[in-house]
Amino acid sequence: MAPPMSMTIPELAEQEGITATTLYNWRKQARARGQVLPSRSTQPDQWTSQEKFQIVLETAPMNEAELSAYCRERGLYPEQVETWRDACMNANEDAAAQAKQLRQTRKAEQKRLRKLERELHRKDKALAETAALLALSKKAEAIWGDQRRGRLTSLPDRQRIVTLVQDAQRDGARLAKACQVMGINVRTYYRRVAEGEVTADRRPDADRPEPANKLSPEERDAIVVLCNAPEYRSRPPAFIVADQADKGRYLASESTMYRVLHEYDQQHHRGRQQAPQRKRPPTTHQATAPNRLWCWDISWLPGPARGTWWYLYLIMDVFSRKIVGHEVYEAETGELAAELIQKACWREHLTDRHKPLILHSDNGSPMKAATFLEKLYDLGITPSYSRPRVSNDNAFAESAFKTLKYRPGFPIDGFATLTEAQEWVQQFTEWYNHEHRHSALRYITPSQRHNGEAKGILAQRREVFEAAKQRHPERWSGDIRKLSLPEIVHLNPERDPVPQAAGF
Repeated sequence: MAPPMSMTIPELAEQEGITATTLYNWRKQARARGQVLPSRSTQPDQWTSQEKFQIVLETAPMNEAELSAYCRERGLYPEQVETWRDACMNANEDAAAQAKQLRQTRKAEQKRLRKLERELHRKDKALAETAALLALSKKAEAIWGDQRRGRLTSLPDRQRIVTLVQDAQRDGARLAKACQVMGINVRTYYRRVAEGEVTADRRPDADRPEPANKLSPEERDAIVVLCNAPEYRSRPPAFIVADQADKGRYLASESTMYRVLHEYDQQHHRGRQQAPQRKRPPTTHQATAPNRLWCWDISWLPGPARGTWWYLYLIMDVFSRKIVGHEVYEAETGELAAELIQKACWREHLTDRHKPLILHSDNGSPMKAATFLEKLYDLGITPSYSRPRVSNDNAFAESAFKTLKYRPGFPIDGFATLTEAQEWVQQFTEWYNHEHRHSALRYITPSQRHNGEAKGILAQRREVFEAAKQRHPERWSGDIRKLSLPEIVHLNPERDPVPQAAGF
């Protein structure tokens, strides 16, 4: 059974005529005495650890020659014995390292589980709070409708508010959030529940002393009589107060006169002058694809002498920020603007009237010229205008002008000729559309956004960042940077109205 013969027990039993059971018992007894005998496998590398360790013990005191002879007698290689010896020597170290690694792995796993439990608990609380606040807002809307804050709250309404807030708290909502949905301050809630029961509002029954500076009925009547006197019947209160002061008399201030006249229903707009109008909100548009919303403007470029100018006409696509049309002329006219918009439509192949285009601008005279408006009508373009004296309503065009005028190489001393200005603007447009990585476009060029290449480029960047994160996850504290562009671009977006709950 020992090398180099390495016969199996069945083979040896058949050759020697001894039963296999007897041979198994003899091998077991020999192993118990410490003798090395191979197992079923005839390959030394597949021997048991005990057999390999016995070989290491037997060869430990041998020199090189004795080891070589020993290995030849047993069908081994010296390299195998050396490998087994190294494994035995490093066994304790490997066991300690494995135990340490196991402890670290278990500790990291426990830490990860605790983190996941905290995150799950936090999300459960957030979900419960969201559901509670949603139910609370629906109840408030069903009870009070569109009523707003600023009115006195009856006792039943106060009691109902407190009950709803407490129910929302029990369902998982925070007190501050529940009070915000109900339209009350947290201090108001505490004040209402401080006495143990909700009481009615005592302000209507409060004893309020009259102000010391309150006008008497006689003084109020005197103001009305004075304002309706023949010499003052067409005069405003400011004139009346000044004229009375010149005569050494003072009855009341301008604001007091206005207030008294309003109470007597005698304060209305008079004359041919238009009554004051409320400031209208900005015109709002949105673009979901290129060539749906353009903006344009005219800027002055310095000429060869002080006080002389060249006029830059520039049209920009709001969705992609691409400059779709530009020209430099010697004057500002509607005819030149009409010519430019026609060229821009040809360049962008806009011949389909079923795809509406909106052109936004300020209120300059070329923008509202009859020739220009007629050209827009012929092209099927809808004009849009900013509010008067509000440059922010055309922010995209204004931003492009700043980029142009602060571009390195811009001749601050002016352009000597019209041709020089046209060539410089042409070079700037090529750079802006095809080389300039726009910060609002996740640093891709306007042409790439305009031609639909943005998604592929950003997807490739994301793959690069994901690969870098996988190589060194310890260097990333969170997810990779946001690599997407908005599907809708707004021009002067409307502000979301402040959410108001039922009024209390």
